[in-house]
Amino acid sequence: MTSRTIQKLFDLHGKTALVTGGSRGLGLQMAHALGEAGAKVVLSSRKANDLTEAAAELKAAGIDADWIAADCAKEADIRRLADETIQRMGHVDILVNNAGAAWGAPAEDYPVDAWDKVMNLNIRGYFILSQHIAKHSMIARKQGRIINIASIAGLGGNPSGMQTIAYNTSKGAAINFTRALAAEWGAYGITVNAICPGFFPSKMTMGTLKALGEEKLAAHAPLKRLGDDEDLKGLCVLYASDAGKHITGQYLAVDGGVSIVTGG
Repeated sequence: MTSRTIQKLFDLHGKTALVTGGSRGLGLQMAHALGEAGAKVVLSSRKANDLTEAAAELKAAGIDADWIAADCAKEADIRRLADETIQRMGHVDILVNNAGAAWGAPAEDYPVDAWDKVMNLNIRGYFILSQHIAKHSMIARKQGRIINIASIAGLGGNPSGMQTIAYNTSKGAAINFTRALAAEWGAYGITVNAICPGFFPSKMTMGTLKALGEEKLAAHAPLKRLGDDEDLKGLCVLYASDAGKHITGQYLAVDGGVSIVTGG
């Protein structure tokens, strides 16, 4: 076997990708990365206006992009999203499960309906969409890449003042969901891996960053910084491409080193 160049290993031309929660923030960053590597990208989130703007941004960068509005907390929407994506694209090679929600409250007073809302989107939605895409596009073709966005919140507790018991629990579940699915679907040539971001400025984290202090959080990280607009790109393309074809069931923190230190 003649080994391929690194450029060819990372090349995603001819591949198709579906990115949930793709209209902004980390999802849009990863959509850029996959598109820049050559993949055709379908974005999904709940709001059509946000998706229109995001797809236009990708197209302006020379990326083949489309969008489908769907609520990944609702099973019917998830299955419609999967079917429409396969119908439009022919197949899905790369699935990025990124849509997520958080809710803050003390654990002793945490509303059960808020718990259910977070769990339905952050882990149940991942399962239903992964199952549907795999069953209808990946398993028979003996190939596929699934990337689950977890969080360093799934690796342990939080800094004082951050009360997100359901979010932490869901992200811990996403990590073991990744490992269990990788073990079961490896026989079909499907790799399943997770990314655990640390603190990145985004609409979802705006309140937390303000409450805890961006400078304080950055100072706690060994690299003395928060994540930026390109810090997930490399790992996302590694997991999605043949450069990562022998990596499965793994999770990696992209957090400036926060998860390796204590006392936060």
